[in-house]
Amino acid sequence: MDDARTQMARQFIEHLPHCAALGMSLEQIGDGQAEILMPYAEKLIGDPETGVIHGGAISALMDTCAGAAVMSHPRAGISTATLDLRIDYMRAAKPGATITAHAICYHVTRAVAFVRVSATDGASDVPVAAATGAFTVERGAS
Repeated sequence: MDDARTQMARQFIEHLPHCAALGMSLEQIGDGQAEILMPYAEKLIGDPETGVIHGGAISALMDTCAGAAVMSHPRAGISTATLDLRIDYMRAAKPGATITAHAICYHVTRAVAFVRVSATDGASDVPVAAATGAFTVERGAS
């Protein structure tokens, strides 16, 4: 993978305000794949009775991870935006657990990149959520 592309994607993701607000950290990126962690935090709780993280925080994590995977793909453009993201929530995340999102950009056309994402909490073989998405491929002026 092009080191400049990896560095650009890493810097972009690490400077997004919502990533900082949600405590996300980019763990791995390159060749169309990314992994981002989101540690458990009380401010992310969606159900105070159970302590389960809000689905919106998980969707933001998955969307960000998918975008990072697109930006790091060798055939991608200089930036990206979400066109479509379908998320299937399979179970509640274990309270207290860090959520890990892993995204793979598996196909890139001239204008659209396609991504699969899973979010896990280490408590089960069943993911917390799975997603598929389509993202813009913006190549800039030619």
